[in-house]
Amino acid sequence: MKHLLYIVIVAFLLVSCKSPEARMPETVQSGSFLKESAARNKKLNEKEQELIQTIIKNNPDKDYIASESGFWYFYNTKAENDTIQPDFGDIVNFEYNVSDLSGNEIYAMAQKTYVMDKQELFTGLREGLKLMTPGDNITFIFPSQKAYGYYGDENRIGTNIPLICEVTLNTITQEND
Repeated sequence: MKHLLYIVIVAFLLVSCKSPEARMPETVQSGSFLKESAARNKKLNEKEQELIQTIIKNNPDKDYIASESGFWYFYNTKAENDTIQPDFGDIVNFEYNVSDLSGNEIYAMAQKTYVMDKQELFTGLREGLKLMTPGDNITFIFPSQKAYGYYGDENRIGTNIPLICEVTLNTITQEND
């Protein structure tokens, strides 16, 4: 009788226990935030492109080059002797200053040593350095997404600020040297 009672209890537990069913989500995201954000960024990019094109048109004496990465630049001084460009892991020493599109200086000329693609540096400047050889002095115009983007530098550069940077590449120490 005791065994029969245990069998009935176990059978009852097995039959009455169901595995938990997944609940349906209470709200469904439609992706509207992402669509709105993309539209906002597209308008911002168009506005910045117009400003940059105005700068280029107002400086016909400069031979602006459009990079494949989405920024513009021109040579103030082009070093003809050296053809070495920095590569991953190379140590570059350069000087640069940073201004907004109106020419207001944000950061004065500063010297920096940077290990290519192994340290923090904003995207546009990192890509711009790869175009340079020692002795080059180049002025870059970076749209905000190639500069500090939405967050700024949390110091002097605010949200979505396009930048003009004048850069002189002093030396390249190749990684395998």
